[in-house]
Amino acid sequence: MLVAFKVSAQTKVPPREHLLMDFGWRFAFGHPFDTNKDFGNATGYFSYLAKTGYGDGAAAADFDDRSWRKLNLPHDWAVEQPFSEKASYSHGFKAIGRNFPDASIGWYRKTFTIPASDEGRQISVAFDGVYRNAIVWINGHYLGTNASGYLGFEYNISSYLNYGGENVIAVRADATMEEGWFYEGAGIYRHVWLNKTNLLHVATEGTFVTATVRPGVAVVKIKADVINEGNARQSIIIKQTVVNAEGKAVASSTGKSVYLSSLQNKEVADSIVIPNPQLWSIEKPYLYKVLTEVSSGGIIEDKYETTFGIRTIRFDANEGFFLNGKHIKIKGTNNHQDHAGVGSAMPDALQDFRIKALKSMGANAYRCSHNPPTPELLEACDRLGMLVIDENRLMGTASTELGDMKRLMMRDRNHPSVISWSIGNEEWGIEGNITGARIAATMQQYVKSLDTTRFVTAAVSGGWGNGISTTIDVMGYNYITHGSTDEQHHKFPSQRSWGTEEGSTHASRGIYFTDKAKQQIAAYDRRPNQDFVSIEDGWKHYAQRPYLAGMFIWTGFDYRGEPTPYQWPSTGSYFGMLDQCGFPKDNVYYLRSWWTYLPTLHLLPHWNWMGKEGQMIPVWAYSNCTEVELFLNKRSLGKKSMPVNGHLEWQVAYQPGQLEAVGYRDGKIFLRDVVKSTGSATQVDLQSDKTSLIANNRDVAILTVDVKDKNKLHVPDADNEVRFSVTGPGKIIGVGNGDPTSHEPDQYIETIRTASINNLRERNIESIDIPAATIAAYPETDFSPAFQQDRNKEFAASVKALAYRGSFELPQNLDQATIRFFYRSIGKQQTIYINGKQITANTAYSKKGNTFVLDKTVIKPGKNTITIIAVPLTKQNSWDIINMDPGLIQLVNPAPVWKRKLFSGLAQVIVQSTGTSGDIIFTAAANGLKSKSFIIKSAPPKLLRAHVEE
Repeated sequence: MLVAFKVSAQTKVPPREHLLMDFGWRFAFGHPFDTNKDFGNATGYFSYLAKTGYGDGAAAADFDDRSWRKLNLPHDWAVEQPFSEKASYSHGFKAIGRNFPDASIGWYRKTFTIPASDEGRQISVAFDGVYRNAIVWINGHYLGTNASGYLGFEYNISSYLNYGGENVIAVRADATMEEGWFYEGAGIYRHVWLNKTNLLHVATEGTFVTATVRPGVAVVKIKADVINEGNARQSIIIKQTVVNAEGKAVASSTGKSVYLSSLQNKEVADSIVIPNPQLWSIEKPYLYKVLTEVSSGGIIEDKYETTFGIRTIRFDANEGFFLNGKHIKIKGTNNHQDHAGVGSAMPDALQDFRIKALKSMGANAYRCSHNPPTPELLEACDRLGMLVIDENRLMGTASTELGDMKRLMMRDRNHPSVISWSIGNEEWGIEGNITGARIAATMQQYVKSLDTTRFVTAAVSGGWGNGISTTIDVMGYNYITHGSTDEQHHKFPSQRSWGTEEGSTHASRGIYFTDKAKQQIAAYDRRPNQDFVSIEDGWKHYAQRPYLAGMFIWTGFDYRGEPTPYQWPSTGSYFGMLDQCGFPKDNVYYLRSWWTYLPTLHLLPHWNWMGKEGQMIPVWAYSNCTEVELFLNKRSLGKKSMPVNGHLEWQVAYQPGQLEAVGYRDGKIFLRDVVKSTGSATQVDLQSDKTSLIANNRDVAILTVDVKDKNKLHVPDADNEVRFSVTGPGKIIGVGNGDPTSHEPDQYIETIRTASINNLRERNIESIDIPAATIAAYPETDFSPAFQQDRNKEFAASVKALAYRGSFELPQNLDQATIRFFYRSIGKQQTIYINGKQITANTAYSKKGNTFVLDKTVIKPGKNTITIIAVPLTKQNSWDIINMDPGLIQLVNPAPVWKRKLFSGLAQVIVQSTGTSGDIIFTAAANGLKSKSFIIKSAPPKLLRAHVEE
């Protein structure tokens, strides 16, 4: 059951509605060149580009999508696909793209109602992101095409709507072409919104809030772009109110009065003084809101809400970065939008999970590599205290590139977390030459014309001292092996700088011996090759140079694609400090030692090395203790002093038992870390990041699955296959284990196939009351191809009834399938037989069609016959269109059991609420092991998010 904000005739309609539109969509694959597989779209005499309202095929309002899969957004169809060696290396070998035309075009449709009372308002549909090349229709009317998969877009649909009736949005997404060189997903992988306003309103993303901090006060400057979409000149008043995090108004303006002509927009500026402001910081990310109120004639026409933070930022060419006047060394990570199990379609709560994981290791900055992020990522960074480089997708100075840059900035300019706009990344063709310098200079000037409060950067991997590096505001170094940062600083002493990418070490989580055959890499932080340095060496370089503001590690999380240094069968990267699930690799503890003040002592590797008795095992310790002493089975192997920003190593002859590290500060024992040899697994264990969920169809819990031995010790090298099930108001939406070589499915979903009715033929009969046996006895020679005769008035006068005969093919195994016949009326009245058995009798015409669940005794594998006896549909006017398609047979096979093999002892399951309250019982089981269940409470939300109902 979905809970929605409803407006009745007795309820006052709010001046602005922002309705989530994620629920109850239909999805099916199309095709890039076979129009039959693409539902006949754009095959009509007049196309949707030729005549208004001529969207055909799946773009038509009356298209029958009942056989399509039903789902909620966000949705990434790429993550559902199998792996293939023929697929793209950079996109994780998921079977989409040019070599897989049957899985590279996706169609989405949603039917929704608009109340009659909304007529006269401005209504738009807004997409936060569709990958990729999204074509959108409303009620068969073409709205536009959005090429980029990373930028949101919005269409005003007010003129096209059926007020008081049903409306249909259709979207065709084309993921055939890659936009990046990393996993990007496919489909409507971000939220969709239905926005409603009055004719007088603030423009979409029409406010810009900045603050100047002085002793004891902050001056908040607000610019609001207001539009009059009515047909008469209006006198309006715009009032601004600042509300604190507790919801209390702390200051407001007296209101600005302006006149707006019909279809005119005007930017109105105002300022408010806030005494004793709470500053937004990494430690205390305090957020305010500006409420912009637009009124005319004493009536409030719009209320627009803008979240912002009060903070100051400063880059110094010699001293680095300052937040609120305090020096901050940037300790950042690069990240793509991709997570195990769900791909690019990340639930909002997963954004928080990932940012918290990065903060726990000491990261204070996030680079959106290499594209505009989803809005919820920036909201999480605002709430949790994470600085952000907000990055453009493609450098250029044509209207396309500059327009995309503006869209990014307009959307994200009020986020206090965003401290820099990045105009590009590793543009090898131009970064070291005069063309790159011109493009960068133009883009930088354009960015500054829109926002002077932030700094402009670009990530440059070569050609330092030339091209882009000569003109960019904040120089972004990608890998110190490509040149000398000291020489660049000496040559351009007034240029600010930081490391936009550094590290690029390779590690398989929990693996400590490199095995090229298995494509596994030991998780010690070692320099991978001559082109890159280790995490430790990279951090030492940046930590020792005050002029460098800090660095961003490549990467925070592993991601699909770029399985350097390997090819197939590896499908994911080895770069992350955390794997694709967010499980920490050992490098996390190196960073935590030197990026935080948290007491840290971590030993690696694990101590399960049966068969390696007596062999020397490298043992490392990460710690911010001053000294560490290592013990094997209580025998000291020596005490060593910890170098600043370093680590300690021992070579230890393996014997089973206990490895213990003792950390000292000021000569006193401060911390201990113990690693023990374990026995075989005996039981499954579960942990969850949450014990309760909000029953809103969106909230998720992240469950960690592992196994324990008889002593309840975690078994770090276990690889058991574990099965999962859920009862209650929850569902599994994804599984993973962080193994970049795994080809197991991320998702287990039901499969849908359809069968068309073929070779439909017809013959005249006297009456629909003729017995079926008589119809069955008619030879094939009595039938002609159906619908060859025009259904005009002469036909209506001469033909009383028709018998149609056709066939459809079904696969051999029908045991588990649910089989439905989605019938579309081809008669005013009809009786239907399948294989001689009656399905329905004297059924009247239905505009929406009929659905029949077919019993297994009616159908059979292979060829099936269908007979329809009908009073034919006829035209009232010569231009009428008569339905000639009797529909489809749909076969739905249930989803297989969810399962995943443990990798280095761990797996992850993402469970989502399904909209009702109660206990979600999650169970994990494995052969030969004791199973484990975990209960997650699902509770109604305190505040309902308004949304469009299914």
